[in-house]
Amino acid sequence: MLKLDRDCFQAILAAALALVAVHALGRFAYTPLLPLLLDDGLFSLAQGAQLATWNYLGYLLGALLALPMASPRGLRLGLPVALLFNAGLTLAQVFTRDIDMLAFLRLSNGISNGVVFVLAPALVLEWLAVRQATALSGLVYLGLGGGMLLCGALVVLTPWQGPLRWLPIALVALPLALISAGMLRRLAQQLPASTQASAPGRLIDRRSLPLLLAYLGAGLGYILPLTFLPALAREQLPPGHPLLIGNWWWTALACLISATLWNRVGAWLGDRRALQVNYVLQLLGTALPVLLPGPVGVLGSAVLVGGTFLGTVLLTQRLARALKPSQGPRLAALLISLYGGSQLVGPWFVEHWTAAGHSLTSSFSIGALALLWSLFWTWRAPTPDSPNERKLAPCS
Repeated sequence: MLKLDRDCFQAILAAALALVAVHALGRFAYTPLLPLLLDDGLFSLAQGAQLATWNYLGYLLGALLALPMASPRGLRLGLPVALLFNAGLTLAQVFTRDIDMLAFLRLSNGISNGVVFVLAPALVLEWLAVRQATALSGLVYLGLGGGMLLCGALVVLTPWQGPLRWLPIALVALPLALISAGMLRRLAQQLPASTQASAPGRLIDRRSLPLLLAYLGAGLGYILPLTFLPALAREQLPPGHPLLIGNWWWTALACLISATLWNRVGAWLGDRRALQVNYVLQLLGTALPVLLPGPVGVLGSAVLVGGTFLGTVLLTQRLARALKPSQGPRLAALLISLYGGSQLVGPWFVEHWTAAGHSLTSSFSIGALALLWSLFWTWRAPTPDSPNERKLAPCS
């Protein structure tokens, strides 16, 4: 069993802090904020769904942008710049009520988030690979789980309303981004020259295609609960019910333990089998609000989706690299692009579905079907050979 030495700990911490700043605070804070901003009258549910769509479009564009940025210069310079830019955009949301400006800010936030979410974990995965320690890579995502708890606390404790609700979130994101940017730049400089650029070759073939198709469904499957579960709770639960706010805490708590959990399950069962189990549980979590509307469905969805979606990410990324060891950063960018593209469908669907008079609850059935698609394609994915890691000093 691998143990963390100081260098490996600092490498994992660098990417974990980046994910706290851009993904937990910059992106997912929007989920617990959404019902509060609706109550503040800042915008309508349809406009809130539009803002989410703009953010997910930006995330897709950012992941696509990360493909050419997966180079020595991109990792050294582009990654830290995107990280700092994202934190600045989070702060900028404090100063506007204009829906068009908010759309622009959420789009730009998504672009920079996509770049960081692809390149920071990919950089650390490559750094760990040359030290024979890819099994530690999932610990990067502890930052996202801890960050979700942090943003939940910041949302609940803020005394302000309207755009000012973003202020405490931004004041935490900025220093975290600054610290992480310097750490990631140093990591990029430490990579051996032979590992800093992906080898040429086909990204999509019979070995990688099933995994790519599975990830396409995963993006749509998880995004409905992770964006709209607090709003759905308002639809299903009576006023004053503890799960109206508490559902996000359960999601964040489950997310916090999930990185370590799925890291261990992947080592125990193998990443492919672990991913199959992950999709079964995530499918059940997405379907529960439809099958059992009320407290059981809301709580079950929070725990099961919160406890699985990060596992999907880390297991898929690691499995993909094992299938194509020479294509790590480029394949990570392609996977996140597919994930980001399918996420776009979620808010767009909710906007039009609810405008047609249907309930938000019923829209979750589409997410369950998407995860069924993912489960099918994961069964078709090949079992990888042993990872072809370049040897350096191992983490001990």
